[in-house]
Amino acid sequence: MRTPEFEALVREVVGNIPEVFLRVMTNVDFLVRHQPLKSQIEEAGLDENEKLLGLYEGFPVTEAFDGNMAPPDIITIFQGPIEEMCKSEEEIKEQVRQTVIHEVSHFFGISDAQLHSWGLY
Repeated sequence: MRTPEFEALVREVVGNIPEVFLRVMTNVDFLVRHQPLKSQIEEAGLDENEKLLGLYEGFPVTEAFDGNMAPPDIITIFQGPIEEMCKSEEEIKEQVRQTVIHEVSHFFGISDAQLHSWGLY
């Protein structure tokens, strides 16, 4: 998939986040990158067989601090790893949806362990 098409897909998924959540996410930027940096993979604690599909960087709402000059939180979706693990455009669309939801969950202070305990991701 070409990068502009992938970016449009991410925008579509973000646009479908319920308004009640988007109103809270006023200082969050969504980025698309082809591959994660080696440092991002290491910081995520992944082994060589795991792929980093998305990354939330920032201060979750549950840990927010009072600061008008705070830089935006960033949610990055990695196109290359998603495309590598998917066999069709439909699978890519579903994986992007799941990855965006997963990373947005981190913005709201939900950990990977909580997501797993709820039977998600």
